[in-house]
Amino acid sequence: MTKKYRTGAIGALLDEYERAISDLKRVIAPVSDRELVAIVDPHTNDDNCRSIQTILTHVVHSGYGYATSIYNLKGYNKVRPEKKGCLTIAEYLTELDGVIVFTENVFGEFTDNDLEEFNNDKKIKAGWGQVYDIEQMMEHAIVHILRHRRQLEKFKEKLGVV
Repeated sequence: MTKKYRTGAIGALLDEYERAISDLKRVIAPVSDRELVAIVDPHTNDDNCRSIQTILTHVVHSGYGYATSIYNLKGYNKVRPEKKGCLTIAEYLTELDGVIVFTENVFGEFTDNDLEEFNNDKKIKAGWGQVYDIEQMMEHAIVHILRHRRQLEKFKEKLGVV
């Protein structure tokens, strides 16, 4: 079967984002609901990184945050959905699909020419202080998924999940 690729620079970013999320979904699919909520790192100072559940909650919330920040560059004042934990992997799989759909809909407002911006006043100021244009924010979003996928692979090893 031939893979259908989206077109243009936006299409490439969305394809890679979807691929990163698909890879993440494959990693978490075998996790049981008991393993989902197990505290794997009780010593971390980051509440988002104690369990598979807290990591996935953070990943989903961040995904909506990145897309909302991009959308609001058009002058909107959309607020990202509230952070909510799920009790099953099935719910997280659905939530991750929702992040892709939401992000794809956001990009319906933009063209490839909108991706790069050199004027800092027209860029996204992230909550952690970094300033990004749209392309940089999506590149960050992709790598964010990849880093947490790696972290989840390590958590699965600690839990003995195959």
